[in-house]
Amino acid sequence: MIYSDLELPDNSDLLSQIKFDSGNGKIWLQENRMLLIHSAVMGLLRKELITTLGVERTKAFLTRFGYHSGWMDAELVSRIRPDLNTKEAYFVGPQLHNIKGMVNVEPVSLEFDVELGQFACTMNWYDSYEAEVHVKEYGLAEEPTCWALLGYASGFTTFYMQQKIVFKEVQCKGCGDVHCQIVGKPVDEWDDHHELEGMLLPDPVADELFALRQQLTHLRSQSSGNAESDPETCAIGQSKRFLNVLAMLKKAAESKATVLLQGETGVGKEVLAREIHISSPRSNAPFVAVNCACIPHELIEAELFGVAKGAFTGASHSRPGKFERAQGGTIFLDEVVELSPKAQASLLRVLQEGEIERVGGTATISLDVRVVAACNEDLRKAVDIGKFRADLFYRLNVFALEVPPLRQRKEDIVLFVEYFTGKYNELYGKHTLGISDYALHALTSYHWPGNIRELENMIERAVILTDNNKKIELECFPAEINSVRPKLEDNAIPSGPEGLNEVGGESDTFENMLKDGFDLRQHEERIIDAALKKTAGNVSQAAKLLGLTRSQLNYRLKNRL
Repeated sequence: MIYSDLELPDNSDLLSQIKFDSGNGKIWLQENRMLLIHSAVMGLLRKELITTLGVERTKAFLTRFGYHSGWMDAELVSRIRPDLNTKEAYFVGPQLHNIKGMVNVEPVSLEFDVELGQFACTMNWYDSYEAEVHVKEYGLAEEPTCWALLGYASGFTTFYMQQKIVFKEVQCKGCGDVHCQIVGKPVDEWDDHHELEGMLLPDPVADELFALRQQLTHLRSQSSGNAESDPETCAIGQSKRFLNVLAMLKKAAESKATVLLQGETGVGKEVLAREIHISSPRSNAPFVAVNCACIPHELIEAELFGVAKGAFTGASHSRPGKFERAQGGTIFLDEVVELSPKAQASLLRVLQEGEIERVGGTATISLDVRVVAACNEDLRKAVDIGKFRADLFYRLNVFALEVPPLRQRKEDIVLFVEYFTGKYNELYGKHTLGISDYALHALTSYHWPGNIRELENMIERAVILTDNNKKIELECFPAEINSVRPKLEDNAIPSGPEGLNEVGGESDTFENMLKDGFDLRQHEERIIDAALKKTAGNVSQAAKLLGLTRSQLNYRLKNRL
């Protein structure tokens, strides 16, 4: 379809979506965190990249940078303006270019048909920030300079056309032209389409690093292939506290010393125990994990040390225990404080003498097994109250480490979110687009009493609730996460003579409202009714006025019934 009306629509509703969380130093566009940054700083970044990588690699890098930015904005627009027709929705891309201060866009011609895969577009660009910073640093260029802006236009359009569209500059102010002009069409229609597609591919160095990482993961999985069970074996973290623990574990792994891991439930003690095993000279031998709290006291010794033939009714043959199965390797005893007194005495003998006797047997069996124990309570206090043997505690406490809870390593939450999202996308055959910045902010503000295990469960739930090709949003998480959502302020752009954004008006109005008998729900319902009245009952438009998504407003309306 060829479009003749090419005037960009009003952008006031987009501006209304911008929220300022000045108390926490954040700006939000819907659930996406945005930035205000000096264009001169972008120029310095561009110069640094050219100096480090060269012109061609920098061009490709900034094109990819812009491409992903455009794609993310297009996906955002599909949520903010779900009721717009295709042309109106597509023109939000140029609007966002204007709002962000990147370039002033003037559409010249537009023809596209999503079903037929046809697309052709020409636009004029005025006052491109990229052309400006390039000329300021390097003078006039021989080739077009608006690399990130071109990538943005290509990424935004590719999302809407559902096929790869690439824009090129045919005029550029950075080359001395009066203004920039871009032309976009399907990548296959460009003569140099192979080169253009290559610019959108990851750098070969990144590919090589990824391949090496995958190879390392594969080698690690092979080294622990004899493990009796196979939960997660990857120790994830970049916070200083976690890296300190990991460094200590590496040193412990090189020795034969018994290790005691203490920390709250769900902090990942078994993962760290496996890390010790994988990093040790015993990595090719078995790793056996035992949760002592899950085994009845009357059976714990038989499980750990085995059973001799005839030891009790039904013991028709001898059976090795967990320690024998871990021969040459590592045994992980989780919740070791739950061992019965008799089992504690037998474990002490293993640590002192390096041998066991099966239940009902008389022969001693020599062992070479590394013991890693763990407990979610203070084992020293358990000794003080007589719950745990003091001599066994000192045997286990050779190399003790306190594993920090998740609330003390919040820098690692982003890594866990990425890891678990990928894991459950694969498990459930989903394709979510990560997590919104707003939701991530709430996750990092939560106190996490259940630690990593609680976070994993919440991410699994969120992946299940999120549609394919959509971002995980705050509404996909339980109420306890929503309770720590950041408080936002409306943007500072005046709303007109009748608005409440003028100095003094909003504050005074709210103070007068907050009197005895104030009912927040009642006021919320009145505001919703006013929005619906103003939009003639259009829920999507009312949601935009209220700064909500359509699903969030529907949820409030249903709760009123």
